[in-house]
Amino acid sequence: MTGNEIRKSFVDFFKSKEHKHFESASLIPDDKSLLLTVAGMVPFKPFFLGEKEAPFKRITTYQKCIRTNDLENVGRTPRHHTFFEMLGNFSFGDYFKKEAIEWSWEYITKVLKLEEDRLWVSVYKTDDEAYEIWNKEIGVPEERIVRLGEEDNWWAAGPVGSCGPCSEIYYDTQNMGKNNEEADRKPGDDGDRFLEIWNLVFTEWNRLEDGSLVPLPEKNIDTGAGLERIASVVQNKDNNFDTDLFTNITKGIKSVLEIQGNENEEAIKIIADHVRASVFLIGDGVLPSNEGRGYILRKIIRRAFGAGSSAKQKVFEKEDIFLYKLVPYVLETMNEAYPELAEKQEYIEKVIRLEEERFATTLKNGTEMLEEEIQKLKEANQKELPAELTFKLYDTFGFPFELTKLILENQGFEASEEEFEKKLAEQVQRSKDSRTTISDMIKDEFIDEFFEKHGKTEFTGYLQNFEEKSTLLHIAKSEGISGYEMIFDKTPFYAESGGQVADTGIITSGEFEGRVVNVVKKHDVFIHQVEITRGIAPAVGVEVKMQIDINRRKDIQRNHTATHILHKVLRENLGTHVEQSGSLVDDEKLRFDFSHYEAISPEMIEKIEKGVNDIILSNLQVKINYENIEDAKARGAMALFSDKYGDVVRVVEIDGYSIELCGGTHVKSTGEIGLFNIESENGIASGTRRITATTGHKSLNYVNRLEEKIKEISDIFRTDEKNVVDIIEKYIGDMRAAVKVYEEMQTKLVKYEINEMLENVETVNGVKVLKTSFENKNVDELKEIVDRGKEKMQSGIIILGTNNDGKAIFVVGVTKDLISKVKAGEIVKVAAQVAGGNGGGRPDFAQAGGKNGSAVKEAVNKAFEFVNEKL
Repeated sequence: MTGNEIRKSFVDFFKSKEHKHFESASLIPDDKSLLLTVAGMVPFKPFFLGEKEAPFKRITTYQKCIRTNDLENVGRTPRHHTFFEMLGNFSFGDYFKKEAIEWSWEYITKVLKLEEDRLWVSVYKTDDEAYEIWNKEIGVPEERIVRLGEEDNWWAAGPVGSCGPCSEIYYDTQNMGKNNEEADRKPGDDGDRFLEIWNLVFTEWNRLEDGSLVPLPEKNIDTGAGLERIASVVQNKDNNFDTDLFTNITKGIKSVLEIQGNENEEAIKIIADHVRASVFLIGDGVLPSNEGRGYILRKIIRRAFGAGSSAKQKVFEKEDIFLYKLVPYVLETMNEAYPELAEKQEYIEKVIRLEEERFATTLKNGTEMLEEEIQKLKEANQKELPAELTFKLYDTFGFPFELTKLILENQGFEASEEEFEKKLAEQVQRSKDSRTTISDMIKDEFIDEFFEKHGKTEFTGYLQNFEEKSTLLHIAKSEGISGYEMIFDKTPFYAESGGQVADTGIITSGEFEGRVVNVVKKHDVFIHQVEITRGIAPAVGVEVKMQIDINRRKDIQRNHTATHILHKVLRENLGTHVEQSGSLVDDEKLRFDFSHYEAISPEMIEKIEKGVNDIILSNLQVKINYENIEDAKARGAMALFSDKYGDVVRVVEIDGYSIELCGGTHVKSTGEIGLFNIESENGIASGTRRITATTGHKSLNYVNRLEEKIKEISDIFRTDEKNVVDIIEKYIGDMRAAVKVYEEMQTKLVKYEINEMLENVETVNGVKVLKTSFENKNVDELKEIVDRGKEKMQSGIIILGTNNDGKAIFVVGVTKDLISKVKAGEIVKVAAQVAGGNGGGRPDFAQAGGKNGSAVKEAVNKAFEFVNEKL
């Protein structure tokens, strides 16, 4: 079974057991205690904890997940991944242990067809109920059931609250170890012989403050089964990376990097895993940054880039970037389960490419540092670079140890891999020691120290204050860019926050002039990214003049206030279930993500657009106040989905219409927004929709462009704007009639073409074979030729291909008397693969497509050669 087939079979099996199938939730969880979705149960955590009522008692999913706790093991072991998929079935107060155990066994043995005598089971040490079900009802012998303790077979939401025993299913790989040392091992022991493929969590207890357990009123089931592990077992592979979930990606890596044979296996695995994770993170809205989930994305992109650099034994520069070229291979592998990725391909490639280019600059900086250290070694007459420096190169600049070692050896120096590994192990241990159960938390020690010394940056940019005189408190070179990071005592520049982008503008002091290209905020400290346009960088303590781009700020404010209006209009028209789940507000557009479970009709889009414009034209005053949070909530203030609030909050109120907690900048009255225009509405995840819109100047430009296009179309059809629709409808009617006549003529022409083609039939071992390639034949015409050809030939094989505007189409027919010798699906697959595609069908008829239309003739000939071999 392929990975796609396993995924589908799991969902279909549990749908047959009356489970509702939910699509995979986003990698960005609603749970604010988690950076990323780390397990299949995360989207359902509120149901398990009793915070919300489950919409269905039985649910099944395949869930995309990210974990980075064991990042250093990825590529080194057969099973560690950052991105992975969890198959899950869940019961909320419905069935319990008996059904969960029976169905897991039925699926594993009847659907996956794994050998029963290679399956072992673990239960919690005191869970006699589960033990009895496995032993007495399922029939697993006592010698293949082990009882394990709390560390292995107990789940808890925390020190108090929901908890319960687990039961795990293991597959005996029969890998006894190099010296047969695992011959007597069992699940729970050290070693690689037993592979856990399934985990059943029986949530049945509530742990109280005193540690005592009381039964939960509703008992729940949480199943987790790793798709990659199951695929390795079903496909009889010792390594997850050898399954079809990875082989297409690793093939692409070897092609792009021109790696031969089995060289650099560890690097290839790192790249394959990390590029897969990167594609999904970016697809769910994560962007590379220096904190949170953005930091995780940046880290895995850079680790993959470094692995490629190491594999090719050179320091990659901007012209060597390669990861973005691997995105199509990931999409091709995952498209069946996650078709939404295809719409974002260009965007994903762009994000990865830009991060690669940035990192190439960082690697160059690291190389310069390494050269300086090599010079010091020469002066000190030493041969070995200290482990502290090899590790700093790895940790700060992303240099793989192998790359550092290569550069050193080329100049006659060396580095200890053993000492480097020790440093790496120390970092891993520190990570484990500080790890909480919630996520990888990113902490910036410099900012903490700066805040201790200087306190927060005073932001003066709310009250239309577009200029400020400030004192420079900190300046440093920014990693990966040509500019500087600067911190001032106060600033009018808005820092990127709450979906609103940062201000840009100019900073001047004497002969110095710098362009502010971005501002970020950490711990209430505003960090300005500044590129020097004149003079030299100022020193700490210098007073500067700060001026933001006023027109850009006003365009941003128009879009931000418009999101508040849009939010209210959506709730009025679609229902109060609509909640903001994300936004982006810049000077070009606004992007608003919200909870809603179906596409919005064009008529409703028009109504929503009109509703927003009605509020704009009412020119309502926008009031901004600071209030106690409880008072604001009592007045109906809505909070943003991701923000955490103190006791005093900033309240943005559109007079008599909407009220929200918000830290962004806004217009003084709605009339300033001008015109609101919705450009698109689409789904971005299960239950989440996105509206993209423009306001002000951009909307006016949009209307002007529409008018220009209508004028152009009118000129083409030689009419005026008033009559253009009627004229186009007439042309369309005439065109449809002409197409119908053409199709009728083509059908008649096929009869004559077949007679001519049959004159070129070849005979292979007594079997008639017709092969022909065309230009711009549609698939219906090819089918017609196959059907009529079969009638005339009585017995034979027909192989047809056509190049349609650069795309390949193949159709194959085999008369029923010959399908025992060769099948149409086999033939068409050979042709499609030559043209970069795939396909199949019935033994007597099959069709396929391919990306490379120019290869049609070669593909048809290859298919003919295949038939020759078969006959």
